[in-house]
Amino acid sequence: MTNRKLLNSELGRATVEEFKQRDKIPVAVVLDNVRSQHNIGSVFRSSDAFIAEKIILCGISATPPTPEIHKSALGAEFSVNWEYFRETVDAVRKLKEEGYRIISIEQTENSVMLPDFKTVEGEKYALVFGNEVHGVQQEIVDLSDASIEIPQFGTKHSLNVSVCIGVVLWEFLAKLGKV
Repeated sequence: MTNRKLLNSELGRATVEEFKQRDKIPVAVVLDNVRSQHNIGSVFRSSDAFIAEKIILCGISATPPTPEIHKSALGAEFSVNWEYFRETVDAVRKLKEEGYRIISIEQTENSVMLPDFKTVEGEKYALVFGNEVHGVQQEIVDLSDASIEIPQFGTKHSLNVSVCIGVVLWEFLAKLGKV
């Protein structure tokens, strides 16, 4: 049995224009002071792959266009809508006003394990991911409606933020019935 790799042209992917018209999952990805432009580019790519509504870049998080973001986004910075806020707290307050449920992805005293988190049909979610060293700011955790934690079984206390986002977005895609 042969198992030939498919060419990119055989994958049937949407164009940027088609993607922008496609229905998205009701999820905004909020980056709270993510410093690595390569991580930011990866977030664009995962948000494209898992049809997130938009990305909110905050604080020290760089914004497109930059060569570093493009290197890992591979053009997803053109397909996924994004906004920038100087202060994460301002972004979170605006998202709350727009009816989003604010969810910090952080290890907290009352965090819910990702597999146990229940989504509600018709609800919009703003998933806040934190700085590579310090995580989500406590002020943002305090404003959140809930905290979600990814179960981990090794010696390290956290995942790389871009890996974390891929895991959480995939789980939300599944929970929202899109796979």
